[in-house]
Amino acid sequence: MSFKLTQLTLLNYRNQEEARFNTDAAICCFVGANGRGKTNVLDAIYHLAFTKGYLNPISLQNIRHGEQFFLIEGVFDRENGEEHIVCSLQKGQKKVVKRNGKIYDRHADHVGLIPLVMISPTDQDLIAEGSETRRRFMDAILSQLDPLYLDALLTYQKLLVQRNALLRYFSLNRTFDALNLGVYTDQMQAPAQYIHQKRQDFLEQFLPLFHHYHQELTAETDQVDLVYESTMNTQDWQSMQAEALARDRQLNYTSSGIHKDDLKLTLDGFPMKRLGSQGQQKSLLIALKLAQFDLMKKESGAQPILLLDDVFDKLDENRVNTLVSLVRKGHFGQIFLSDTHPERTEQLVRGTELDFKIFPL
Repeated sequence: MSFKLTQLTLLNYRNQEEARFNTDAAICCFVGANGRGKTNVLDAIYHLAFTKGYLNPISLQNIRHGEQFFLIEGVFDRENGEEHIVCSLQKGQKKVVKRNGKIYDRHADHVGLIPLVMISPTDQDLIAEGSETRRRFMDAILSQLDPLYLDALLTYQKLLVQRNALLRYFSLNRTFDALNLGVYTDQMQAPAQYIHQKRQDFLEQFLPLFHHYHQELTAETDQVDLVYESTMNTQDWQSMQAEALARDRQLNYTSSGIHKDDLKLTLDGFPMKRLGSQGQQKSLLIALKLAQFDLMKKESGAQPILLLDDVFDKLDENRVNTLVSLVRKGHFGQIFLSDTHPERTEQLVRGTELDFKIFPL
């Protein structure tokens, strides 16, 4: 099973005032100089799958400057019919997500319908930034594959906000109620345990795929690895929270839990951020995303849509050839890419021997 985006319409999305694309090819390319909005088109496609942008998840900030609303509309072909998806936001109102004319009560119910993977220059944040970025990477994959995971995550985050608010209240009012705080602590346990177990299971499946692609992309013998770090690896929830209670009261927030987990990216046992060369980091990031694609394909039974944002400008010839070879073998589903060089783009996509369209912007 696979999804194919055949029509895309944008109104007032980021810098796109009005744009319509007939995207019924296996590979769709958006080419033009920097600042023309190529990445924003890919971001809009991502939005249709996740109900939020990849570049900026704060939807209000994705409304075109000076306008009052944005609208993204996509028509997807699938084996058992057509899916018509609309995401729209009017200033001062709630975002509306519609599937075949019906409005979702919860946006979370839409996530996972359209499997999608994006490779972007901002993926560098997985190495350069803190643990939150890497947790988001795990959460985005697992949320597409398991609705119960997304429910657990939303429940945990809501309870975390409430527990933190209570800790701040205690501090401001110079009071403390262990029973009241314990209610939130106890309610967080079940979603925390589910999330922790699913993240462990994820890494077990993900790691062999990651190592496979990393070996394909590089001839280097360095040992690159992923390590899931969590306090819950060694402690149960209640003892962990009991141990952290004094610290929580001092800091006025919940200092221990699955919201502090990390997926460490290492090179020969040391953080990739400190030791990895630019080439080593590129190989790791692309291997991460290709492993993500394979895992989602295996678990969902569908070929995800692949978005490649400005990827060819950042890769050497060897890595580009590896990607093109995978495309030629039919490894991926529909592909959308952005590039600044029309001639390079055409040469690369012709080499895949698949049907393609090029949209100048």
